[in-house]
Amino acid sequence: MTEPASVPALFAPVRLGAVALANRIVMAPMSRNRADDNDAPTELTALYYRQRAAAGLIVTEASPIAPGGRAGFRAPGIYSTAQISGWQRVCRAVHSAGGKIFLQLWHAGRISHPSLQPDGGLPVAPSALAASGTLATGREMVRLGLPRALSKSEIAALVAQFAEAAGAARGAGFDGVEIHAANGYLIDQFLRDGSNQRMDDYGGARENRIRFLLEIVAAITRTWAADRITVRLSPTSPYNSMSDSDPQQSFGFVADALSRCGLAALHVDETPSAPFDWQAFRRCYRGTYIANASYNRDKAQAALASGHADLISFGVAFLANPDLVERLRRGASLNPADRATFYGGDARGYTDYPAMAASPG
Repeated sequence: MTEPASVPALFAPVRLGAVALANRIVMAPMSRNRADDNDAPTELTALYYRQRAAAGLIVTEASPIAPGGRAGFRAPGIYSTAQISGWQRVCRAVHSAGGKIFLQLWHAGRISHPSLQPDGGLPVAPSALAASGTLATGREMVRLGLPRALSKSEIAALVAQFAEAAGAARGAGFDGVEIHAANGYLIDQFLRDGSNQRMDDYGGARENRIRFLLEIVAAITRTWAADRITVRLSPTSPYNSMSDSDPQQSFGFVADALSRCGLAALHVDETPSAPFDWQAFRRCYRGTYIANASYNRDKAQAALASGHADLISFGVAFLANPDLVERLRRGASLNPADRATFYGGDARGYTDYPAMAASPG
C-alpha cells in the first residue's frame, strides 16, 4: 500500500512478516553486559528497553541460548527460569509502551573461554581454529585459545538448543526472534570458509556451510511461524578474526537460500570493510530487508526511497538517544555516546541519557 506523500517513509507504518510496526526504525542489537549474577535481565534492563519502545521494532542484545554459548560477562541468557522471568519483565515493559520486541538468539562458538564453559572445557567451533584477541570474563581479560571441532551429533544437539531457546522466548512474551548468524559467532563461523575447514556435510561447499543455519531456521519454525523470525548476517565484517575467500558468492548464496524460508526479514550489517557489491547482494534476497551500518536520517531515507532497504536499524544512536525516533522525525541533534559506559556498570550510560526538552506551549 502506497503511503501518502506527506508521510516520510522512515516514519510510515510497515508490516514485518506477521508483526505490524509503527515505523521503519529498528533498534539494533547491542550488548550492554548489565545482567544480574544469574545472567538474568533486571528491572534496569526493562527500563532501558521501555525507554526505546518508540522504535518500530527492538531487537535485543545477543542472548546466549545455553551456558556453553556465552562470550563474556553478564549477558542475559534465555536458558534458565530466572532469565525467562527477567525477559518477561522486559517484554511487559516494552509492550506497555506500545513497542514490539524480538529476542536475538546467540551462541558465541569459539569466542569464549574455558572459564566460561560449564565444565571448564574448550569452547566449540566448526573447526579447531582459534580467533585472535582477548575476552573480558568479568574477572579478567583472557586470551582466546584453540576451540575444539564439533561432532555431527553435537551439531544436532545445538540445533535443538536453538529451538528450545526460541520456545523459551515465546514463553517470555516476545513478538519474534532473530537468529544471530553474524559478527564471527558460531553460526557465522560455519558460513565462512576462513573459520570452517570441515570436510563433512557441514563444511567445504557453500551448500554444506549453510546447513547448520538452515537446520536452525527449520527447527525454530516448529515453535514460531517463519514470518516472526529474522536472521542477522555480516558478510564483510572482519570482527572476531573472520574472513571468507569469496564473500560476494558465499553470502549471495546464503541470501538466496534464506529467501525461500519465508522469514519476516533479513537483517544485514553492511560494514564497508571489504570490496562488496551491496546492490547485487540485496537482489539475492527476495524479501523484507533491514539495513544496518552507520545510517543517519538522510542516508536512511535514501535507502528506503531507492528500494535498497525496507527498514533501517540504528545502533549507537539508539544507545545514547532513548527518544531517537522523535529526534529523527524533527531532524534534531543527537546525544553523543559515552563509550566508556557501553559494557557493564549501572544506570550511568544506560538509562540516564536525556530526552529532548519538551517544546514550549
